[in-house]
Amino acid sequence: MAQLQWSENLVLGMPQVDQTHQEFVALLATVASATEAQLRTLYLELLAHTKVHFGMEDQWMQATEFASFHCHSMQHTMVLDVMQQALDRYDEGDLEVLRVVAHELGLWFEHHADAMDAALVGHLQKIGFDATTGRINNPEALARASKAACGEPDHACASA
Repeated sequence: MAQLQWSENLVLGMPQVDQTHQEFVALLATVASATEAQLRTLYLELLAHTKVHFGMEDQWMQATEFASFHCHSMQHTMVLDVMQQALDRYDEGDLEVLRVVAHELGLWFEHHADAMDAALVGHLQKIGFDATTGRINNPEALARASKAACGEPDHACASA
């Protein structure tokens, strides 16, 4: 199975996001190439990193009233659920599931970053969001941001 590699195609232009994404891709690779003795430990590192990664994005989306917050966050929740279920299956004796999930995460991530994360970064840049301070430097742009149907919790979300 070919594993996702970091490339310029994954760069979104926001240093905090790009660094976190690069770390995620590197952790996927460590799981894919892990020995049996290392596998569970490295997968736990990937899972912990992913929780922090998604939590950071969820916090930014909520703080900046990102229109697609509910859809984007729902994907994060579903991925974390799948990752936990894979760990549970591994602990029950399915010794291949962690590598399979890491591979599938790579396929999913390319599309997620290109669609969902790129939209978030565009939103954050438009409103002048400073990820270090949490300050919105262009609040006028935030006030003009339109609410998309996907931003409402009762609407169905497109998958990406």
